[in-house]
Amino acid sequence: MHTDIQDLGGLQRRVDLTVPTGDVEREVSQRLARIASQATMPGFRRGKVPMKMVVASYGSQVHAEVMREKLGDALTSALDAGKVRIAGVPRLEARPGSEDGQIAFSATFEVYPQIQVAELSGLELKRFTCEIAESDVDSTIQTMRRQRAPRVAVERACADGDRVTVDFTGTIDGKAFEGGAAKDFAFNLGEGRMLPEFERALRGLRPGERTDFELTFPADYPAKNLAGRTARFEANVVRVEALELPALDADFARSLGIEDGDLDRMRTELRANVEREVAARLRIRTRDQVFDTLLRVVHFEVPQALVDEEVQRLRTGPAGATASADPGQDDPKMRLVALQRVRLGLLLAELVARNGLQPRQEQVRKEVESIARRYQNPSEVIHWYLSSRERVQEIEAGLTEDNVVNWVLSHAKVSEAAVPFDELMGGRR
Repeated sequence: MHTDIQDLGGLQRRVDLTVPTGDVEREVSQRLARIASQATMPGFRRGKVPMKMVVASYGSQVHAEVMREKLGDALTSALDAGKVRIAGVPRLEARPGSEDGQIAFSATFEVYPQIQVAELSGLELKRFTCEIAESDVDSTIQTMRRQRAPRVAVERACADGDRVTVDFTGTIDGKAFEGGAAKDFAFNLGEGRMLPEFERALRGLRPGERTDFELTFPADYPAKNLAGRTARFEANVVRVEALELPALDADFARSLGIEDGDLDRMRTELRANVEREVAARLRIRTRDQVFDTLLRVVHFEVPQALVDEEVQRLRTGPAGATASADPGQDDPKMRLVALQRVRLGLLLAELVARNGLQPRQEQVRKEVESIARRYQNPSEVIHWYLSSRERVQEIEAGLTEDNVVNWVLSHAKVSEAAVPFDELMGGRR
């Protein structure tokens, strides 16, 4: 069988293969015979259906199945012989002019790239750190108090942080416009949900007070019919509500899971939680820096078939429905995200395989035990993780990233960079 694999340039390859017609016909006949021995049709007992009727009912399906298998076997043999690792799904096409007794076809596909990782000793990287002060714990407690604080109506001038309920109407050139009016519209002042001019006009008003003002919509405003235009608004403050912080007492501590209400214990546990959160965010920041640097310095071609598959995963994922209005239309931003994900995945896989960076069993166990210590029944948590291969794989994926990051840092020039607590906690997780 002809198995020379042709290089079409880049990562594209093609191989021409043949499958003996007799092999296909024999396998089809054997499968149809097995079906006939069990088949039932109206008017016939099991196993007594005429072969002509069996062929009419199942022949096309069986022939297609056998062809797929034979073509797949032939392609696998060719790839194994050529020591080729295929990326994505090959495109199979019938090839005319085959010899008698042979079915000829060609398979076009992409292969995985050869990735060469350059010397890393010249890379300058940072290991991010963050010192947690007692004032940071205090601010965290204040944040938790605000999260649990009810809002109560107040009869004072509204300020940032208050929830303001307003009635308003807007006009452009004396005419109302869609979305320009509302009753009992509530928003939190100072959070940027409304345009700055809108918030500025309301700030300092008391319940029952009115104001009118002009507002110019930004040039890039999502509603194109309003972008860059100036509107006049009339607004009436209906209600102002402020947060009423809960007292910092035993009841508050119990609301955070401290059964005896001990405030010192609450603070100790809260600090431990903050330390874990800080460590997680520092890990992510360091990881992202390392991965971004690797992608800048290591260059290789990416199989478009893998990018196509990743685009499809993004489209069908939780956020995919909003990424592109037309599922059949290629979204450049989504494709760029897919390309970066595939590049990173290929690069990490190469580093892991070449340097033996797969997480060890004891490493997985230690990580699971570390997670379990945060819960009341650690043994149950450990069993929950280790009893599921899917959950273990999630742990392994994170540890694999950690191993790659630590390996790269061990080969690069590394300096520490302190990150302020507020900056770190205000960033993404």
